[in-house]
Amino acid sequence: MTRLTANDFHPEVLKLFDRYVHGLTDRRGFLEGAKKFAAGGVGAGALLEALNPRFAEAEQVTKDDPRIVGKFVEYPSPEGYGTVKGYLVEPAKAQGKLPTVLVVHENRGLNPHIEDIARRLALDNFIAFAPDALAPLGGYPGDEDKARELFPKLDQAKTRKDFILAARVLKALPEGNGKVGVVGFCYGGGVANYLATQLPDLAAAVPFYGAQPPAEDVAKIKAALLIHYAGNDDRINAGWPAYEAALKAAGVKYEAFIYTGVQHGFNNDTTPRFDATAAKLAWSRTIDFFNAHLRG
Repeated sequence: MTRLTANDFHPEVLKLFDRYVHGLTDRRGFLEGAKKFAAGGVGAGALLEALNPRFAEAEQVTKDDPRIVGKFVEYPSPEGYGTVKGYLVEPAKAQGKLPTVLVVHENRGLNPHIEDIARRLALDNFIAFAPDALAPLGGYPGDEDKARELFPKLDQAKTRKDFILAARVLKALPEGNGKVGVVGFCYGGGVANYLATQLPDLAAAVPFYGAQPPAEDVAKIKAALLIHYAGNDDRINAGWPAYEAALKAAGVKYEAFIYTGVQHGFNNDTTPRFDATAAKLAWSRTIDFFNAHLRG
């Protein structure tokens, strides 16, 4: 079966889908808006279905891959929701203490794609921990629409405390080397930026198309930053000039890349918004960045 890409959809349909994914319009709003772009017997519902993720088709590292060891764990988080639950993955034949990476999901919780991202990091010789922010509401429900409906019900103040706790867990992990990085996508990119302002001992942060922190908090950042943006992402990119100005004013060490012509979510290989060329480049930069800042 031929894999669909962003080029197979009208740009306005992609904008509608972005609004739908981020709760700025509901399913009915997407379907009504997409009607005018449906053609050739393909209805608006079919367009939405085509844009939804295909987790199994994109999986790169299976849960039973003998090269990694993964388990679901939980840690007390008294300042957050009480308990942080998530997926902890490490190389099966780890030698010595390894650097650690916190993996922060999009606004759907710990879905199969983010679990796969954690396993990919383990294959690159990191210990990866991917918490599920939806755990207090029963966890990722196995359905993206239901997950999106649950997400606004979270108390974000408590959720952010849970992510802070998760980073501290990695910092103290006996098999870790004490250096912690964070990578996040969309909502998780915003969390990665936030954690950089809150954790002076965070070594590295890699936000993918994430919301920027308030300018007044940027001077608190001690971590090295690697920032990825999609070229066709006006909603998120609107905040970049002010963020960059604040980073420069504060003397924060950062690298930033805007990948021309690609969509928000370009690294997510489960949907047609995925761009293989940009994703490969951004991910290779991410691994190199973590190797440079988390090892030794």
